[in-house]
Amino acid sequence: MTTGHPAAISTDSAVVRDWLAEYVYETMRTQALEQVVDRLDNAVIAHIPEFTDRDIRRDLAASTRAHARVVLANLTSDTIEFALPEEAHAFARTLARRGYDLRLLLRTYHIGQEAVLDYMTEAVDERRPPPEIERAVMLRLFERSTKWVSMSVETLTDTYMEERERVMRAALNRRTEIVRTLLAGAELDVDQASVRLGYRLTKQHLAFVLWTDGITGEPDGESSGLLDRVATRLGTALGSSQVLTVTSGASGIWAWAGLDDDAHAAELAVRGAIERIVLGQVEPPVRVAFGVPAPQAAGFRQSHHEAVAARQVAERGPADRARVTAYREVEIAYLAGADDAAMRGLIGRELRALAGRDVTATRLRETLHAYLKSHRSPEATAKLLGVHKNTVRYRIQRIEELLGHPIGARSLPLEIALACVATYGADALP
Repeated sequence: MTTGHPAAISTDSAVVRDWLAEYVYETMRTQALEQVVDRLDNAVIAHIPEFTDRDIRRDLAASTRAHARVVLANLTSDTIEFALPEEAHAFARTLARRGYDLRLLLRTYHIGQEAVLDYMTEAVDERRPPPEIERAVMLRLFERSTKWVSMSVETLTDTYMEERERVMRAALNRRTEIVRTLLAGAELDVDQASVRLGYRLTKQHLAFVLWTDGITGEPDGESSGLLDRVATRLGTALGSSQVLTVTSGASGIWAWAGLDDDAHAAELAVRGAIERIVLGQVEPPVRVAFGVPAPQAAGFRQSHHEAVAARQVAERGPADRARVTAYREVEIAYLAGADDAAMRGLIGRELRALAGRDVTATRLRETLHAYLKSHRSPEATAKLLGVHKNTVRYRIQRIEELLGHPIGARSLPLEIALACVATYGADALP
């Protein structure tokens, strides 16, 4: 006769299921079940303080209770009938609606699983099953609970993402509707609109529009994400703690940087100030056009219209144009270029022989433009162009000969014509 270790009892054996059936019966009693729910929820809340909120805690308790009932009911069945209770889906949707990250939902179930295993270990120790089935009981409890949590997380991740997308889409639609109402100049409650936008309309606003060159090869979502990141970065560089963005197309967004300091807004309104600040902040394939800072809801609208105008100028200009265009720099060219034929007539009439496309005419135009910008100082012009002041004097003499009159006699129309050529390139020449 041979002796050996007794055969291990299977987790599916009748004696194991009988013991678990009695355990389930005792635990499913209302008072006992509520104690289990409180224990598990307290373990979660101890690690996630956001869940001390009364409404979230109520939804968490409902989810935990529903989970417990389903898991307990499945402990004695041959197979796991996986059908998540609606309360679990409701809790996942609550987190999505409240704006919490998906990681918080995953962490909830991770902590909950650890708490369940601790509770089950204590429960088995307290009830002291026969030694020969204790291991099988523990294995069945752990296997069933672990598998349930794993399947729950997979399903509820989809629930969370679907709700998050729905919420974000609804919020985006509301935000876009409010912005379009503001831009249309329609009356609305500014304080209420500020709350809904999450952006104060009672401050100074610097509007800017962002878009990408041609086809970027990126999906729309990635292009939008890139532009959002750039908008946030530009807002920070410009001294704004609040940036509002609205999608304007598959590869473009509208943005506003809120400015609390009127003095700072005035500084940004100076020609060249914005370009100096954001220099190096914008790289291919992104382009940006800025308006001029202005206050209140009317300023929100005005600065945006200027940013859109600056974009129009940027897109009409040469392909190698700078990636940042400020309205203050192109305002004259924008206004003069509203009527293309009239602009070309002005350029031809004022510049005369300087309107040629050859190298000499181009160099003389650049010299004249720099001369007018430098308040007709040969020394300042020479420094700007990097040439000797006598070279500037010679060129100015030649320019006046070609124009047929002193520069001072027509300095304003000359500056407008030169600004148009500088902005729109050779295409502006008649």
